[in-house]
Amino acid sequence: MHYHILLTESCNSECKYCYKKSIEEFDNGLDKKFKFEFSSPEISTIDIKKLKKFLLKDKDAVLVFYGGEPLMEIDKIKQIIDNINIPFRMQTNGKLLDKIPTKYINKITKILISLDGTKERTDFNRGNGTFNQVINNIDLIKRNGYRGEIIARMTLSPSDEENPTDIYEQVLSLIKQGFTSIHWQIDAGFYKYDYNYEKFKTFSKEYNKSVSKLIDCWVNEMKKGTVLKIYPFLAIMDSLLKSEATFLRCGAGYAGYAISTDGKLVACPIMNCIEDFKAGDLDSNPKNLKKFEVGGKCIYCNYKDLCGGRCLYWNKAELWPEQGNDLICNTIKHLIDELKRNLPEIQSLIDKKIISKKQFNYEKYFGPEIIP
Repeated sequence: MHYHILLTESCNSECKYCYKKSIEEFDNGLDKKFKFEFSSPEISTIDIKKLKKFLLKDKDAVLVFYGGEPLMEIDKIKQIIDNINIPFRMQTNGKLLDKIPTKYINKITKILISLDGTKERTDFNRGNGTFNQVINNIDLIKRNGYRGEIIARMTLSPSDEENPTDIYEQVLSLIKQGFTSIHWQIDAGFYKYDYNYEKFKTFSKEYNKSVSKLIDCWVNEMKKGTVLKIYPFLAIMDSLLKSEATFLRCGAGYAGYAISTDGKLVACPIMNCIEDFKAGDLDSNPKNLKKFEVGGKCIYCNYKDLCGGRCLYWNKAELWPEQGNDLICNTIKHLIDELKRNLPEIQSLIDKKIISKKQFNYEKYFGPEIIP
């Protein structure tokens, strides 16, 4: 099981698609749908011995440092690593990577770092100087011996009129920067007041074209023997090759949970303050945590076995109207259809031993978005 531990709810960034929206959208109607509880402290108060006892009940436990910005609590990270011997992962904006001692960063063997593509795109979303600061920090930990997987963690925000996103160009820019592991999330359906049907209709049309172009590029690299870890492509193709059905790709509420700052366990970090998605606490047996499933139209969708339901929060909150959600779903269907279109050629490359099925193997549930 993967557990995302919220070390702090604070962050040292004010990203346009996160901070700006969160302070502007209060009256979204969710208080009429869910029961909220805002008593959790801003910084984790979890007892390390209690956390250790809980995690050791699960022989497959993996702990993902999460926030806010987890590196604002480096001492807490050090304390956990010193006392608990399990695999560690982290999601971070990367601004404080230079502050954590090498001994500890090298024990976090997969790190998801938020970069939105080019320097211009990243700085537009995250503030001037962010891109260079993060790239310099990545170079530093590599020089100091870091050999784990570094995943570029992108966000596409259709509501940005000043800087339209081309996923093909943005991903290629990161590949040229040296990244071989990349994923992205479409910022759509998580806020009520950013809904604009015409704007997202235009975005989705261009996005779909760009996805097709990027898949073609991905397959061309396979012809040279390389399978880039572009996670939305990699994971779906892995399922296609294995004829394997899936539940929620992120594992939220059945294969992974979030540990809030006061020790509650909830289905995922975005549901941190929603009582309806509480699954247990640190006194619980991991085997007995409450499980959650997507509902609504997803249950009857022909794409569910490959999509899994996109996102539990999106599915349950229903902040966008049906026609908007249909546009979101169409981007997913397009992604899956395009990968299916390329399946015969990829299978042929495997049969010719140019690539192997093993190159599509990946760790599930530690953070990369599979269904954007």
